[in-house]
Order: sequence, then structure tokens, then C-alpha cells
Amino acid sequence: QVQLVESGGGSVQAGGSLRLSCAASGYTGNTYYMGWFRQAPGKEREGVAAIYTVAGTTYYADSVTGRFTISRDGAKNTLYLQMNSLKPEDTAMYFCAARTRFDGYRSRMEMLGTSGYNNWGQGTQVTVSS
Repeated sequence: QVQLVESGGGSVQAGGSLRLSCAASGYTGNTYYMGWFRQAPGKEREGVAAIYTVAGTTYYADSVTGRFTISRDGAKNTLYLQMNSLKPEDTAMYFCAARTRFDGYRSRMEMLGTSGYNNWGQGTQVTVSS
């Protein structure tokens, strides 16, 4: 099992930046796929960014491409999400997730889909005011 703990959320004005962190503990040797997801009140959870840690390949939702950057520090077992040019519509609870089952290449849709992940953090709130 992998335990995931997010941090770095907060309140920021539109145009501002935040960096989210996700610390992984437990058995982290098989966190082959990791991602950031968000859920706004009354909406479904959606994929924001993901990384195939074996190859370092990254994937982004269209809504955040060019503004958000996902990265991972393997030595620290920490996943990051750098968020720039934040907009009010980015307001949501942000979750970190990991998939520990390895099955090679996964499509962008699979990487950004919630059903493919079997470990989730508790979330960190991001609020962007206009």
C-alpha cells in the first residue's frame, strides 16, 4: 500500500501561482503512474495532470495545458503540481493518486481517468478569487 499526503493548497488571486506537493510513503517502489485530480462542488472528479514515472512522460488536461506542470522527485518520493496563471475555474479540491499495477503504456485518456488509480490522498483545497 502507498500512503499519499497532499499539501500546498490555499487561496490565491487570479493570475497567481501555487505549488502542490504529494508525499508518498509505504511501499513506493511500484508507483508507476501518478496523477493530480480535482473536484469542484457539484462536479465529478477530473484528471488534471499525470505522469508515467517509468518514462517520465506527462499528460495534461486541455484546460491546464501551458499553465500547470507535473513533476516528480523520486529521491524524495514526492509528486508536484506547479500551477501558474490560476483562474477562478481552477477552484477545487485537488487530489494526488497513484496506480501500483503495471501494464506498460497507457493512453492519455487512461492516464487522466480516475478509474485507473488505486491509491488516493485526502486532498488539498485550492481557491482562486477573481
